[in-house]
This record gives sequence, structure tokens and C-alpha cells, in this order.
Amino acid sequence: MPTPILNAFHFGLVKYPSPMPSFDIVSEVNSMEIENAVNTARKELVNRFDFKGSKAEIVLEKNEIKLSAEDQFRMKQLVEIVMGKIARRNISLKNVERCPTDLSPLGHARQVIKIKQGIETEVAKQITGFVRDGKFKVTTQIQESQVRVTGKSRDELQTVIAAVRAQEFPVALQFQNFRD
Repeated sequence: MPTPILNAFHFGLVKYPSPMPSFDIVSEVNSMEIENAVNTARKELVNRFDFKGSKAEIVLEKNEIKLSAEDQFRMKQLVEIVMGKIARRNISLKNVERCPTDLSPLGHARQVIKIKQGIETEVAKQITGFVRDGKFKVTTQIQESQVRVTGKSRDELQTVIAAVRAQEFPVALQFQNFRD
């Protein structure tokens, strides 16, 4: 009968290096909060006296809020309602992009409000450049719509988080997946 070949794995002698501490810098907006903001804006639209009988509309499609109103004046009021509801839901207005208003020849107004999800490449390069210029003992890596920061010590990662929070970037940033 052949004897089984035993190697270092059977005895638990092989030690794998533990992964280095890391975290991800992301820019995400909670879609449920956007949906709640749009729903409360719709309710206010129905109840407002100055919009009685008008054909104003608020439509949410994925990461876009489409507004339409009878004229430019009502469009401004509609945008104020929606932006106010978004701000009350603690959604950073840095992640909200208002596109220009389209006016039809008859005076009907349309506008799109885009919700930015993820970090664009240019902003990711700004973040990695800021971390590199800070001379932290970490490495950064752009991964699709987020930035991964890896370092040897947890303390160094926490100082990077504090520095990035203190810096002003064009989108709101969150820190996720902190691993030791």
C-alpha cells in the first residue's frame, strides 16, 4: 500500500503573509434616500397652491431626476423644492449636478438633475496625488470608481483618512472596507 505524501500544508507549517491593512475611498449616494427625497418633493408638489392645475412633473430614473414645468418660473420653484428635499436627506450637494434648463418654443421647461455615483478618473487622480504629496507610507490604487489605500500600519491609514477628510474635493467621499 503506497504511503501518502505529506507536505508542509498537512502540518500547518506554511504561513501565508497576512494581508496588509487597507480601505477604499468611494463616493456613493444612497439610492433609497434619493427616492425618499423625490417622493416627498412629489407630495409637496401636489399640495402646493401655486402648482394647482399645472402640468409640473418630477420623474426619477436611475441616477437622474427629470423635471418638467409649464414655464421657467415654475421650473425654478420645482428645482428649489427638489434640491431642498435632497439637502434635508443629508445627501451632499457635491454629488448633485444640475444640467441647464431646456426651454421649448412654447415656453415649456425641462431640466435634468444628475446624481453622481462613484469617483471619476480625474478626481481619483487628484486624490492619489494628494496622498502621494502628503508623504504617507501608503500606496494608492485606482480601481474603477474607487481608490484603494494600502499601508503597513493601521495608524498610518487613519492619518490618511483624516487628511483626505480635511481636504476639499469636488465630490463627497466616504471610507469603506477598512481591513486589518
